[in-house]
Amino acid sequence: MEKEEFANELTKKMKELEIELSQKQIEQFYKYMKQLIEWNEKINLTAITEPKEIIEKHFVDSATIIKHLKNTKTMIDVGTGAGFPGIPVKIIKPEIKIILLDSLNKRIKFLEEIIEKLELSNIKAIHLRAEEAGQNKQYREQFETVVSRAVSNMTKLSEYTLPLIKVGGKAIYMKGPEIEEELEKAKKAIKTLGGKTKKIENFKLPQSEIKRNNIIIEKVEKTANKYPRNPAKIKKEPIE
Repeated sequence: MEKEEFANELTKKMKELEIELSQKQIEQFYKYMKQLIEWNEKINLTAITEPKEIIEKHFVDSATIIKHLKNTKTMIDVGTGAGFPGIPVKIIKPEIKIILLDSLNKRIKFLEEIIEKLELSNIKAIHLRAEEAGQNKQYREQFETVVSRAVSNMTKLSEYTLPLIKVGGKAIYMKGPEIEEELEKAKKAIKTLGGKTKKIENFKLPQSEIKRNNIIIEKVEKTANKYPRNPAKIKKEPIE
């Protein structure tokens, strides 16, 4: 896809989310797409490799949480994979200090190159499991916002993410269309870990029939020290 066509497609869809992009930001997104496609031939980063789909299902989808980040100064993206939603958020809102967390070192190498090529500052890719980060003083209850896109079910995800948030902060879980049963099962975990469901946002991606849900969880009290537990325990004995 040529740069002009890319710019038109991206700009048009972002405008529907009330996001205006500068020339520099468009250029950053274009470089990001090119690198994603190139690296994907070497390591498996994404099943989505067609430019229009990358714009819609990665860049625009990531941008749907921007309106929930108005007062956010610090954010951690848990299980960021190829950098979604963290890097699109950073491009759009460069003032937010962001940690990209992933357990696979190959992805971290990709993210480090993207950060360098896009000349992004105050953003770091960390090779660490979420449950380890949650028990590490450097990260535990240090963030105003934690985001996670298409990672695990909400029962497990709550245990991975809520220990990272300051009281008064929030988690944003980016999910597909069917979430009612999953959310119902996660109620006990969310409460146990100090969270409270604030908002469930159902929507379609701009100019498409693709349904999405963003679930906003408020951190209302501190998480008990025993959480997060080790992965085997989380899997074997979920908080239900």
